[in-house]
Amino acid sequence: MNAALVVNPSLTIKRKRNAGLINVIIIEDNKYMREGWRTFIDYDKELVVLGSYVSCEDAITSGLVQKSNVAVMDIGLPGMSGIEGVRKVKKLNPKIQVIMATVHDDNKHIFEAIKAGAVGYLMKKVTPDELVAAVKDAHRGGSPITPNIARKIISSLQAPIKKIETTLTDRELEILKELATGKSYATIGKTIFLSVDGVRHHIRKIYKKLQVSSRTEAVSKGIMKRLIEPDSFND
Repeated sequence: MNAALVVNPSLTIKRKRNAGLINVIIIEDNKYMREGWRTFIDYDKELVVLGSYVSCEDAITSGLVQKSNVAVMDIGLPGMSGIEGVRKVKKLNPKIQVIMATVHDDNKHIFEAIKAGAVGYLMKKVTPDELVAAVKDAHRGGSPITPNIARKIISSLQAPIKKIETTLTDRELEILKELATGKSYATIGKTIFLSVDGVRHHIRKIYKKLQVSSRTEAVSKGIMKRLIEPDSFND
């Protein structure tokens, strides 16, 4: 059997008993964590694990993403990261609900995961009962979040607006907001009627002022500094 893939042997039996189960896939590179999650989730009479995978690439090529209702996914994975994996999985199956289960509790990872399309964010120390409840909650339209992560999100949104060392101009703020949507430089230029070279010039200034070196860092710092709002990503 491929070590990267474990298809649940109880799947056929469960499906014979109940065709209305919540279909789950697991993406986690730690063998013991992966097998533990599968056992806890599959034991519940309302849930069935279609498969468990070491990487996002294995899950994507399995053909089971399209058949799943919920995915439980780590962030730090071999190959494609869990955050990029959320985007890929959601593209294959827009209706799938993704829960991140990770050791990362910093604002950068939290907001990047949510921006990518995750509806839940749990710490790996979550109990079996909490994990099962989170899967059901996500399937029913909820957003299961570990309490300390929820507090971080609330605190970030409630934090007073802080002036950064060098204030961004209106044009730079406009471009920063466009960067957050994932648009290419060329598309940003067309949107704001500026050449690609002009966009690059402003982005270099944004990076320098925010003291960052990439789009992801600029967007994350923009969120933390309340220069842009997460809601703007959907504009």
